[in-house]
Amino acid sequence: MISIEYDPNRSSDIALIQYQDGERRYILAPESLKVDDRVSSGENVEQRIGNAMKMKFMPIGTVVHNVEITPGKGGQIARGAGVGAIIQAREDNFVHLKLPSGEIRKIREDSMATVGSLSNVDHQNEVIGRAGRKILMGIRPTVRGVAQNPRSHAHGGGEGRSGIGMNPKTYTGSSAVGKTRKPKKYSNKFILKRRPRGKHG
Repeated sequence: MISIEYDPNRSSDIALIQYQDGERRYILAPESLKVDDRVSSGENVEQRIGNAMKMKFMPIGTVVHNVEITPGKGGQIARGAGVGAIIQAREDNFVHLKLPSGEIRKIREDSMATVGSLSNVDHQNEVIGRAGRKILMGIRPTVRGVAQNPRSHAHGGGEGRSGIGMNPKTYTGSSAVGKTRKPKKYSNKFILKRRPRGKHG
């Protein structure tokens, strides 16, 4: 590995690695990975932080990040700063993966994952400080629904400090409380335990 760098488009750091043939690529930087460390990817690689392999070669209890949902598609789960998923069990051709949100999900054991948790653990403790900085970061202002006109939001209207007066809704009027997941979603069969209500992963 050549260097660890800041990426303005993500919360974790990125690491620049150089292959033996001289080609350079960026990867998500795992926690405790240092410059000049070697990382490998493949089937017969050592169980070490930063190495990527199929989950069927990892022992139970391994902390992983950048996990594929569909083998060959690329990492989709556990890619935020400081997060890591834990391999809890094996069943048929699947592993049971405990995600950062607390959800336990079945993932195919042929899916690739990288060993270790991601860098920049203190990201969640960062205080933005003022609205102007958030705008400079590209995040648009968030206006409460109750402060809007009734034509603009389902919670809008009223005289002064009125509450929402109904169950919470999105601006289009869809329910935003309780179970909002589609009851017949295709991936329901892969979820063994749902995340706690109100917690985002």
